[in-house]
Amino acid sequence: MTDTGRHQPPLRLTRADLDALPNYVPGRSPADLARELGLPEAIKLASNEVPYGPLPGVVEAVAEAVAGSHRYPDMGVVALRQALAERYGVDADRIATGCGSVALAEHLVRATCLPGDELLYSWRSFEAYPIIAATSGATSVRVPNDAGHGHDLASMAAAVTDRTRMILVCNPNNPTGTAVREAELDRFLDAVPDDVLVVIDEAYREFVTDPEVPDGLSYLDRPNVAVLRTLSKAWGLAGLRIGWLVAEPTVAAAVRKVVTPFSTSMAAQAGALAALAQASEVERRCALVVAERDRVTEALRKFVPDVPESQANFVWLPLGDRAVEFGRACEARGVIVRPFPGDGVRVTIGTPAENDAFLAAAEAALA
Repeated sequence: MTDTGRHQPPLRLTRADLDALPNYVPGRSPADLARELGLPEAIKLASNEVPYGPLPGVVEAVAEAVAGSHRYPDMGVVALRQALAERYGVDADRIATGCGSVALAEHLVRATCLPGDELLYSWRSFEAYPIIAATSGATSVRVPNDAGHGHDLASMAAAVTDRTRMILVCNPNNPTGTAVREAELDRFLDAVPDDVLVVIDEAYREFVTDPEVPDGLSYLDRPNVAVLRTLSKAWGLAGLRIGWLVAEPTVAAAVRKVVTPFSTSMAAQAGALAALAQASEVERRCALVVAERDRVTEALRKFVPDVPESQANFVWLPLGDRAVEFGRACEARGVIVRPFPGDGVRVTIGTPAENDAFLAAAEAALA
């Protein structure tokens, strides 16, 4: 029997519009680069991880949870939601959890946008935003960053239409590290219609030192504001993938309704509960990151004067068309950074020794 269709061009089985969508770019493996260069090790400063290992008690809590991994986790994430509620002074019915804050952003779009509705955000901002919009059938509306590499909130407010359903404000902004201050955020929220959900994405909140940058949780008296947080960054749970949001109870309930069942794993819940008991250690580690962030920024400005002030655990080099070349030059010296072609390079703050290695590579590339 002859299979007449075997050599025929395949029929289209996936959405054609996704062809134009860029892939999310993960950080390169340092082990692969080390082998390629013949080095004992390479340094990865591309994924905004903290370099100090799991918090005390996390490994033990996860190991204990894994012993019951033949059972499903608590789908309601009751214990963790209650712990978050107590720590941050909010009601548990306003909290939803998911596989990182990025997953919760996706669930919020699913809960607010129908095909053709608009999702508004600054650009360049978190690279997952356009992917979230496209896969949800929403229309991306990108407002260019201002001259200081931050959100142009006035232009974002002016871009709101009757089709706008949700706005993402990344604060501090990934990948530029810039942050929106209270007065400008107040004006923006006053200008946005009450039926448009404004999501303040605060994945890097724990690294903020500028007293004029507001805590998004202070805006929860506004029903159309939701706040995203994560335990992947400062809390050291990047490998367990757990984020949480706080919103008006009906918004949080809608997210819990559309979230993938059991997506907050048993190990993630246990690790998160253990991590939340280590708040003072998180503060200590964040202070180390901030001190190194300031040192690295000052050193880089000798070569790139317009490196913006960062409020996150990374710095931004606005190198434009030189971004990819700079990234390759750093990799040739065993340091992995994150270039954004045509825009700039994001560099995660590591240990002092890792940062010294990066600064040496940067000087060689830029001097």
